[in-house]
Amino acid sequence: MRKEEFSVGDYIHVYNRGNRKQNIFIDEKDMWRFLQGLRFFNDSHSSTNALRNILQERRKKWLISDTNQFLRMPESVFQVGWPKDWPEKDPLVKILCYCLMPNHFHLLLQEIREGGISKFMQKLGIGYTNYFNLRHRETGKVFQGGYKCRTVRENQFYLEYLSVYIQVKNVLELFPGGIEEALKDIDKAFEFAEIYKFSSFPDFIGKRESLIIEKDILGDIFPTPEDYKKFAKEIIESKKYNMLEELKIDEK
Repeated sequence: MRKEEFSVGDYIHVYNRGNRKQNIFIDEKDMWRFLQGLRFFNDSHSSTNALRNILQERRKKWLISDTNQFLRMPESVFQVGWPKDWPEKDPLVKILCYCLMPNHFHLLLQEIREGGISKFMQKLGIGYTNYFNLRHRETGKVFQGGYKCRTVRENQFYLEYLSVYIQVKNVLELFPGGIEEALKDIDKAFEFAEIYKFSSFPDFIGKRESLIIEKDILGDIFPTPEDYKKFAKEIIESKKYNMLEELKIDEK
């Protein structure tokens, strides 16, 4: 796992893709499991076995006989409380936004304690790799090396644009025909982005409330969901996301 040194308060764009450019998410079950990791591994106390322990407790409560059934449930991202036998949550990072794509992911994080991002990404990477190899009967690496990252420049506009790049522009790459087709009918394209379950965009426009992200920073800039949606649409229509192309990874 790549080791990084950041200053407390820095905003970091973190991303990685599959080993040999292969998919890291085979289906939605894998994506929900990764989102579970974003929530429960973001804690100084939990280990990479944390989700296994939670799964065991939830099985007892819900009388679920099939362990895989729990992994299909989004409740752990939106509704499940913090485990009672765990200490009070002590986050390693602040997660501002995220997006999962078939063969890569994007996160916008803030370093809130020394070494927090490195520790969080190590737990997330090991935990998901163990899960993926067990479920899909694979061995070896899931990700192409350690996570990649860039420190966000000290510019509020850059932070705002980056949030749109991560949460919206990436999703529109999945729109039938890709981003170019999406630009031909921006309203239809945004309807597509609003219902994509594995991006934090629906949280920012008031469609749901996940337990993963914290909206205080961008929420101070965009007081209402409509403010953010309007801003995001302007960025996409004007293609201002092109200023962030140096952040793009080679997904092809």
